[in-house]
Amino acid sequence: MQEEFVKLDVPDEREGQRLDHFLVEMLGNISRSRLSNLIRNGLVLVNGLSSKAGSRLKGGDRIEVTLPPPEPLAIEPEKVEFEVLHEDDDLLVIAKPPGIVVHPASGHKKGTLVHGLLAHCSNLSGISGVERPGIVHRLDKDTSGVMVIAKSDKSHQGLVELFKTRQVKKFYHAIVAGRPTSTKGCISLEIGRHRSNRKKMAVLQHGGREAVTCWSVLEEFGAPLTYLEVRPATGRTHQIRVHMAHLGHPVAGDALYGSKQQKQTSEHYGIKRQCLHAYSLSFTHPVTGKAVEFISPVWPDMQAVLEKLREQMPHELLG
Repeated sequence: MQEEFVKLDVPDEREGQRLDHFLVEMLGNISRSRLSNLIRNGLVLVNGLSSKAGSRLKGGDRIEVTLPPPEPLAIEPEKVEFEVLHEDDDLLVIAKPPGIVVHPASGHKKGTLVHGLLAHCSNLSGISGVERPGIVHRLDKDTSGVMVIAKSDKSHQGLVELFKTRQVKKFYHAIVAGRPTSTKGCISLEIGRHRSNRKKMAVLQHGGREAVTCWSVLEEFGAPLTYLEVRPATGRTHQIRVHMAHLGHPVAGDALYGSKQQKQTSEHYGIKRQCLHAYSLSFTHPVTGKAVEFISPVWPDMQAVLEKLREQMPHELLG
């Protein structure tokens, strides 16, 4: 596999931004650590000259990034359960079970989705680095549902562009705490790292990244839980979980963003993880140009909760 080159022009409104911060935003498919290594090794040029990560950019600067061929994979393929929804020469579309981390990270060196993907097929795109082959987007560990994986570099670059330009339609299903006062709505509030708890994200007044989430009620119950369809227009970390918690309706079973009272409700209905499921993805195939849609039915554990809520609804309404 040959090295690749990416060229970027800095718009005037980005003048003064740090080089590394600009690259993280523009090349979201490449990890921060890999970008830092590329800068350190002189593989990122600004106007033809190597620069430091903290260099301040000017409008009109031309950035050239050299992506060397991926190193031989240090990850040993493992059998990891997932359902294949579609596969061709360029894409693999799967349904990820809850409880599986997408790629290796601190504390998760084995048993990740990447390990399972490598056991399923060895020809995955290497653009995202040796620990994230084929990965163009992520789902949280305890979120289930549909994911698209890039098998070729061409499809990888095309998918990243589709996600970045918001041409991928994403629909999630969620069970949330409480009952919204309206049947639908949208929230547009910036999201960034929580100021004191670095494991959490939070709505920020300043310094966050744009995040837009729309939702509509699918079903209401006698219990203080509601079934929603959620449509994130952007793809920030924990976006749906943060926005719904900010509205006072955290995802049921969410240990990070829920309250103690909601934990009791979750236990009552047998909820053991956040009830958030990536239901569908639709986009233009980056190689064939055809419109495609892939659906992953609600995961059995969430379906069981919904059935329990429906069974108990008449009794609760009467009681």
